[in-house]
Amino acid sequence: MTDPDNLEKPVDADVPEALTLAGDFPTPTQEQWEKEVAKVFNRGRPEGKQLSFEQSLKRMEPTTVDGLQFEPMYTRDDAPEKLGAPGVAPFTRGTTIKTGDADAWDVRALHEDPDTESTRKAIVADLERGVTSIWLRVGADAIKPADVAGDLKEVLLNLAKVEVSSRDDQEAAANALLDVYASSELAPEELSFNLGIDPIGLAALNGGEADLSGLSAWSGKIKNYKNARAFVADGTIYHNAGAGDVAELAWTIATAVEYVRALVEQGVSASDAFDAINFRVTATHDQFLTIARLRALRTVWNRIGEVFEVPEDKRGARQEAVTSWRELTRDDPYVNILRGTISTFSAAVGGAEAITTLPFDAAIGLPKNQFTRRIARNTGIVLAEECNIGRVNDPAGGSFYVESLTKSLEQAAWAKFQEIEAAGGFAKFLADGKVAAELEGLNAERAKRLATRKQPITAVSEFPMIGARTLEAKPFPAAAERNGLAWHRDAEVFEGLVDRSGKATEAPKVFLACLGTRRDFGAREGFSAPMWHIAGIETPEVEGGSTEDIVKAFKASGTTVVDLCSNKKTYAAQGLEVAKALREAGAKKVYLSGAFKEFGDDAAEAEQVFDGRVAMGMDVVATLSDTLDTLGVAK
Repeated sequence: MTDPDNLEKPVDADVPEALTLAGDFPTPTQEQWEKEVAKVFNRGRPEGKQLSFEQSLKRMEPTTVDGLQFEPMYTRDDAPEKLGAPGVAPFTRGTTIKTGDADAWDVRALHEDPDTESTRKAIVADLERGVTSIWLRVGADAIKPADVAGDLKEVLLNLAKVEVSSRDDQEAAANALLDVYASSELAPEELSFNLGIDPIGLAALNGGEADLSGLSAWSGKIKNYKNARAFVADGTIYHNAGAGDVAELAWTIATAVEYVRALVEQGVSASDAFDAINFRVTATHDQFLTIARLRALRTVWNRIGEVFEVPEDKRGARQEAVTSWRELTRDDPYVNILRGTISTFSAAVGGAEAITTLPFDAAIGLPKNQFTRRIARNTGIVLAEECNIGRVNDPAGGSFYVESLTKSLEQAAWAKFQEIEAAGGFAKFLADGKVAAELEGLNAERAKRLATRKQPITAVSEFPMIGARTLEAKPFPAAAERNGLAWHRDAEVFEGLVDRSGKATEAPKVFLACLGTRRDFGAREGFSAPMWHIAGIETPEVEGGSTEDIVKAFKASGTTVVDLCSNKKTYAAQGLEVAKALREAGAKKVYLSGAFKEFGDDAAEAEQVFDGRVAMGMDVVATLSDTLDTLGVAK
């Protein structure tokens, strides 16, 4: 473990310059790697159209929706010369120093069911089975302020921290929690809680301008509670509305800066203001971006603290990570367990002080039984206590990739933060509609990536299963319409296609005309059938046979849309003949799995015969929607 008080000896002093795991093999050079990269990208490309290494490299440099670029390979030059240490500024590697004990992180459970009896029992079950703190969402569509005391009736307040949040009435939620602690006979210094005051987040959700005028009053209400916090800068609001990692990071930091400024203007010291703010951040299934974003937030917040002249020991950002609601899927929800596990792991490695794993049915409704709640809490407990992640300081520290990504996020977020400052601060930036405008662009770019499966969703747009197992949940209570930023899950567009198919009197179908032998059509069939299954479209098929056999099977399938599946050799011999015959037999749309050039000299004619191709990079949303239109499925 790194000792921050003894940094004379470099952290990597005992690490050999070259590992010898592959000592019997020659070390590959950069030139050899470049040659192999170009070879892969030029495989099958004709003479005269070969790509250079630089052109090949460009194809391996993807970007996020907000423009953050990834390199295909990272080296020692991409990592900082000195890694620093956990527990000391700039806190990139964590705000605390882990001792090796299984103290891990705060396993925090979210409760939002307005049924007091159910919530009270669920809270007790969570705490008895390993959860260490409770988060109550209070509001018109969640727990009522008057029910907070009843929900917490059996909670030992000196052992479990409690936090509240609200999307419509933060003041009522905070006062309800304060009343619970005011009635406690325990000493104030034994109690730990958070009031969840986030006026900018409230304005983002409901529209209008944020009111920061009364922040110091909330600080005054908790002055006797040394371990309590009043404020949260909630980045999950923007993530669920479509923000990418850079935007979420910058806007969360900008929110907290607004709160510090307002508190200072109202007579609170900058040090006390820093000590009153927590950050609520998103943990996604992109583990490296999550890890790097949490590390970057601490570094940037430390820099903010330097500007405000806050003592170094007060600059450590405390982060509450929540697994992404936007990434949850309604269909085949059990796959959400995998997403939640990766997200929780990412937040833990990134150094979050508290982590909430959402129940895997959170896209469907409120948990109807203890099973989904048990899976949610055990995700964190198992990772912390059985996988021992909680015993390790900054496990990703020193990784060339993570260190470089952290630095890139810091720089991109800082640049965006400076734009916000130049525009008059984040409250004004939000009120002027600039957040909504930026989200519109981010969501448009994400929609293209989702539709083309450049950004795939496992079990939804990739590897879907028709009629996948689901589960029952309690319906969400009716919520008042909000006038602020709208939340949407990534899977909604595909779920809409499934719903449309499900309302049809008869299951929609696309006939797969598989030409030749399985050796010929197997690969294309394996690619194409799942694409149609995305929308719940069934795929009856024929395997080989004459043109007459294929037409006969098509007529028996009861559909008017066809997808030809085979290889270049079989297409050249039979493809056009079959496609034309299917047209004459009543096919309204005939798609080709593959490329028109596979028809050789008949490529131009093939392009006229077929209605489109099923291939990598296609817009599956447009194709599936058009197919349902062709099949007469109502919208």
